Amino acid sequence: MVMVADGDDLHDTLEDVSEEFMHERNAVIWSFLVIVVSEIGDKTFFIAAIMAMKNPRLLIFSAAMCALGIMTFLSALLGHTLPALFSKKYTQMVAALLFIVFGLKMIKEAYAMTGKEGLEELEEVTKQIEDKEAEMKASHMEKGGKDGNGIPNGSTQDPSSAQPIPAMEKLRTLGIGISNLMNFVLTPVFVETFVLTFLAEWGDRSQIATIALAGAENLWWVTLGSIAGHSICSAMAVIGGRMLATKISVKTVTLLGGVLFLIFGFVSSWESFGIEL
Repeated sequence: MVMVADGDDLHDTLEDVSEEFMHERNAVIWSFLVIVVSEIGDKTFFIAAIMAMKNPRLLIFSAAMCALGIMTFLSALLGHTLPALFSKKYTQMVAALLFIVFGLKMIKEAYAMTGKEGLEELEEVTKQIEDKEAEMKASHMEKGGKDGNGIPNGSTQDPSSAQPIPAMEKLRTLGIGISNLMNFVLTPVFVETFVLTFLAEWGDRSQIATIALAGAENLWWVTLGSIAGHSICSAMAVIGGRMLATKISVKTVTLLGGVLFLIFGFVSSWESFGIEL
């Protein structure tokens, strides 16, 4: 009898582990698909595509992913705190409602599209980046009388000045090394791409979807799936975003995204009925 009981316990444990694995896998897949259908043809997609045309692709990809990664984690963290304020059942129901509303809205937008929205979005983002670069160039011209360290051009240091102390010289060398590293990473192009991407993502549909998913699913698996989705979209953008903009129908992507959001909404609604208050 004891052996039978132990066998039943092992079977129940394996079933629980299997169910948990399936739930976590679904969280990753859902968040990945939500990001992909939300970001292809979106403003952040075109920002990466346009910036990569004139700058190193790896630099643009890194800057975009830094911004999207930070935004994704903050959004998922915000969604994760919701069950602490409300019950899990209510959180899941709100997430389901958000997905259904967004899904219906995307389908409505898709039917109202003419098919030229991708090119229009591309032109709008191009104009925005050109204005930003013109502003940065004007700011740089105002500081033209100084070098990168803020020292007037042509100034020299008196060679008869006191020799540096060895310890201070080591600190100075370390400081120069850190400064060179920061200048390599935080180039004006990196900062520009980071800021444009971060601001474009703020309040975006994918951000709201990430918050809703993290409120209903595991924080880390949603973050993983979302970042994976952003990575795929950003990679596509920097490799051939402008070409894709002329080939991919934003109307079709939006329609598919709306259907996918509706499916997620109905599944979340069904799951919420199995959660106790």
